[in-house]
Amino acid sequence: MLLRHPHNTEDCRAVSEILQRVGDKWTVLVVGKLGGGAMRFNELRAAVGGISQKMLTTTLRGLERDGFVTRKVFPTIPPRVDYELTELGHELLVPVGALGEWARKNTNRVREARARFDGHQA
Repeated sequence: MLLRHPHNTEDCRAVSEILQRVGDKWTVLVVGKLGGGAMRFNELRAAVGGISQKMLTTTLRGLERDGFVTRKVFPTIPPRVDYELTELGHELLVPVGALGEWARKNTNRVREARARFDGHQA
């Protein structure tokens, strides 16, 4: 079968896989907050705002698995756990920051486009 586009299927899968991790709302917010330095779980949860304990745990585990975040446990009572961006995580700050900045600048334009579109659909 002849492909009608020049993209390698493996490349598309690789990009899709990474975007699934780094493109969700919670990952963008968590990475952004950790860009300021190491944070404890509850500090991070408060800083992100609106994220459940379960979702933050899931997000952090995924980021740790993919090499964006390290988890350091201190042997205190109660145990202290800090999360920090790795070198790879710091590299991710650049495109995540740019995307966040673009979103802040263009929120009204997107809302206006949605309103126009929705008005034509009625």
